[in-house]
Amino acid sequence: MGAPPAAAQPLVAIIGRANVGKSTLFNRLTRSSQALVADTPGITRDRLYGSVTHDERTFLLVDTGGLVGAEEELGGLIRRQAETALAEADAVLLVMDGRDGPQPGDEEVVHLLRRTGKPLFLVVNKIDHAGLEGQLADFYRFGLTPLYPVSAAHGLGLAALLEALAERLPPPREAAVTAPGIRVAVVGRPNVGKSSLINRFLGEERLVVSPAPGTTRDAIDTPLTWQGRDYVLIDTAGLRRPSHVTPGLERQMVLRSLKAVARAEVAMLLLDAREGLTAQDLRIAGFIGEQGKGCLILVNKWDLVARDARRVQQVLEQVAAGLEFMAWAPVLPTSVATGYHLERVFPLVNDIYDQCGRRAGTGELNNLLSEITGRVPPPRYRGRPLKFYYMTQPEVYPPTFVAFVNQPQGVPDHYRRYLVKQLREKLAIPHAPLRLYLKGRKRRGRGEAGLKGSPRTRKM
Repeated sequence: MGAPPAAAQPLVAIIGRANVGKSTLFNRLTRSSQALVADTPGITRDRLYGSVTHDERTFLLVDTGGLVGAEEELGGLIRRQAETALAEADAVLLVMDGRDGPQPGDEEVVHLLRRTGKPLFLVVNKIDHAGLEGQLADFYRFGLTPLYPVSAAHGLGLAALLEALAERLPPPREAAVTAPGIRVAVVGRPNVGKSSLINRFLGEERLVVSPAPGTTRDAIDTPLTWQGRDYVLIDTAGLRRPSHVTPGLERQMVLRSLKAVARAEVAMLLLDAREGLTAQDLRIAGFIGEQGKGCLILVNKWDLVARDARRVQQVLEQVAAGLEFMAWAPVLPTSVATGYHLERVFPLVNDIYDQCGRRAGTGELNNLLSEITGRVPPPRYRGRPLKFYYMTQPEVYPPTFVAFVNQPQGVPDHYRRYLVKQLREKLAIPHAPLRLYLKGRKRRGRGEAGLKGSPRTRKM
């Protein structure tokens, strides 16, 4: 059975000046829905994107300020953030400092954002107590009502903001053309070879293809068939202009990649062998891991470094070290120009997809759990032995497991990593992301809570 059709989740961008509390707001809004998705805890330390779920509505949240590099001039920072948000977001949270009040240039940004017709929410941060509400009067000059006074640091006022967002965000959109096949998002920075890779497959392999517009402005869905199996390539390169690769375009490509990955089953992340692993590559890779998507990493332009054995070793070591948090993703050196290793791409995509859909029966899982914990018993917690009772698998894409234990909070990180490693090995899913939740066994007479609804649940 294949994965269910993936919907394009709305994307909400946070913009604002430095030190107004954008990152604090981002962390506060995403904290409740974060889940550990890899063998190593903390796969992204400085997160720029995350999923937020409120009242059964889920959207992607992006801190656009974090997409700006240190080389940016401070004067034009907020305008460039706004331009990025305008190009990619379905709604915008414009954050201002409630203590400092409006600043010169704010009216220009508000005017720029209002002209798009996209939902715009003016979030006045640092309203920590009732005595500061008088500061709000100055913000009414922008004509944006209602205002949303919040304290991101203390979690105040966020419920009203989320309610308003849920009402005005567009619903998740299904694919305009429901084409059969594995949905593969082709992502990466400008000029790494995404379009060339797709054109090479379409031209050289004589694939059956029927291009159809995708559900988002930034991607084109291209159905194709290779050796009797169907695929849908989600190409995020359609809007780039190779002669105009600017920092602003780099940021837009990251946002486009996020939206494409969210509705794919497998992500194909292209790197440039000459440049190695960059910060933008890590941002996209972190999102792939966080979303629990299968991933194939292609190090393109390998022909340009292959003759330098030292450089080859440097590139491979850098990629392995930088992407240690998703070591389950296979790395394949390739060259679109020469065709090197391209024949291995789709077989690897097939393996990744099939492993992400691997479902184990409860009996098989419980036998495995007994074997795994018997080989290396769990440590004691507060003088008491940790006891694993049983394990279930409620979901696939990615494989998701729930282990019931008497003290989930007492299972140390090293033992959780051991469990994940053993599950991956015993179930023969080396290239699948894996979610493992540790949950306290329900008490007699009480209903079982959901994965994220119980305070006794530990996520891995």
